[in-house]
Amino acid sequence: MTYAITTPLAEPRPRLRDLTAAEWIKLRSLRSTPIAYATTALAVLAFNLGTAYDTVSNWSQQEAGDAARFIADGIPLQHAFNDNAVVVLILALGALGAFTAVGEYATGTIRTTFAAVPARGAVMGAKAAVLALFTTAFGLLLALLSFFGSQLILGTKDVGIGLGDPGALRVLLASTFIAPVAALTGLALGALIRHTAPTMIAAVAVLLVLPMILTDGRHLSAVLGHATPSQAWQRLVEHHYVPRQFGWSEGGAWTVYGVWALVAVVVAVVSVRRRDQ
Repeated sequence: MTYAITTPLAEPRPRLRDLTAAEWIKLRSLRSTPIAYATTALAVLAFNLGTAYDTVSNWSQQEAGDAARFIADGIPLQHAFNDNAVVVLILALGALGAFTAVGEYATGTIRTTFAAVPARGAVMGAKAAVLALFTTAFGLLLALLSFFGSQLILGTKDVGIGLGDPGALRVLLASTFIAPVAALTGLALGALIRHTAPTMIAAVAVLLVLPMILTDGRHLSAVLGHATPSQAWQRLVEHHYVPRQFGWSEGGAWTVYGVWALVAVVVAVVSVRRRDQ
């Protein structure tokens, strides 16, 4: 009698498409996801459209020749996406990005995820890909609604502008891509810290508090401040940029966006590979 020796078949490596599909299911199946993003959208739109409405409501106090100067000074662009709105967007998206990682660690479901897919880096890469795509679409939607909504309101006084006007597209894109940058930064902090409260505090400190501390008063402080996403956004949306003592370029601001997103993904992937659950 002969016996056949069989070897267990190796399981196929998970494909990125399967992992991203799984992460997309996780994201959209959470009951809190639509509530959180809808609340963020309402807050951002309230700031942007509310500012435009307030300007129009008090327009009777303006002088007759102010309309041309109003547009030339780039004020319609400031109304398209203002500072208060971007603070809300950065704060909310940073927290939501962090929760993408921290949520699974808090509930313990990360153990199930890594048991099913031992390739931890691939899992985190899929999370980052889904989060980046979703928050980019979310940011674009908010930027478009804010831009066209605010300009429609300002248009009642003939001071609205179009997307083809100088600087308008730059403001639209800057306000769009700040969303995935903030979300990916939150994801990286969540994967690194893995505890809800410290992660949220770190996200606020890194994304909002640090840029306020770093001013243009000294060279090192200015350079470090310019390397933060919120200051990069301010540089990109500034209509008439006047170089300061430590000025910087528009290209430098776009580079900050790209570097933060890339570094955040790398930190998220490496942190799960080098640490236990």
